[in-house]
Amino acid sequence: MNIVKCKVCKQAEAIIKLENYRLNLCPGCFDDFVVRRVEKGIRHFRMFGHRDRVLVAVSGGKDSLGLWDLLLRLGYRADGFHIDLGIGSYSQESTRLCREFAEQRKLKLYVRSVPEEFGLGIREVARSVRRAPCSICGMLKRHLMNRTALDQGCDVLATGHNLDDEATSLFGNVLHWQEDYLARQFPVLPQVGAGLKRKVKPLIFVGEKEMAAYVTLKGIPYIYEECPMSKGAMSLHYKEILNQLELHSRGTKLFFLKIFLDEQRQRFQKAEDQQPALAPCTTCGTMTTAGLCAACRLREKLAERGAPGGRS
Repeated sequence: MNIVKCKVCKQAEAIIKLENYRLNLCPGCFDDFVVRRVEKGIRHFRMFGHRDRVLVAVSGGKDSLGLWDLLLRLGYRADGFHIDLGIGSYSQESTRLCREFAEQRKLKLYVRSVPEEFGLGIREVARSVRRAPCSICGMLKRHLMNRTALDQGCDVLATGHNLDDEATSLFGNVLHWQEDYLARQFPVLPQVGAGLKRKVKPLIFVGEKEMAAYVTLKGIPYIYEECPMSKGAMSLHYKEILNQLELHSRGTKLFFLKIFLDEQRQRFQKAEDQQPALAPCTTCGTMTTAGLCAACRLREKLAERGAPGGRS
């Protein structure tokens, strides 16, 4: 059996093959590769500095827990934030893994619970207001994450969206010609006023398989199961289509995303400029285009239907 040597150090045995970069890497060189890709994304898009307090949204999955680990290794001040979505054993296991990660490293983890905040789990909230669960989930995650960052005095919010996630989102937005979304699709969304924190995606140059390999080599336990609410989501079909394209043309996802971010996004800036002005929500202070933000309107709808609305 032929042993493949690492293409970088040329000494150790390669254990992972990165098709897009035509690299066979040993554990040490692969680790360096991932760290450099994350640092490149942070610096290229000027996401944050070492003086900033970063709040990392952790779901219990490989990307978010891996991101938290990477930011700490790079010397950034990073706390964690987790949302218990109230989806039975899935949420229980996700919360357990996040708490375990933080406790083992003596890190600060803020946990918010959708059942405690809104009186119902995500599935029941969505059913009560007759909305798609993923739509409700995304809205509540954004609201609670931003609210926690404001309450804890953090400067920036970081999520674990990786290269595959962003390429998939771009693919879907282009297919449906969602100009508003295309205008906002960027690894950095700036802070707006005092009520909407800056959002960043440091894994923009790191693929899904690379993150899976990273957390495995680092021995970071994570939840393997996909969210039960995501079954049948179109984004999963779009991701599979891009995976098939990648098999026939390596580097398609990275090229597609980079060309858009570097050269094409500005074409949609007009749509962003025409968006209604943002102002603080009259109840919670979150920046919104309406008098009440989406989360506060949701509380009102739940109250009208007799469901417990939780605390503000």
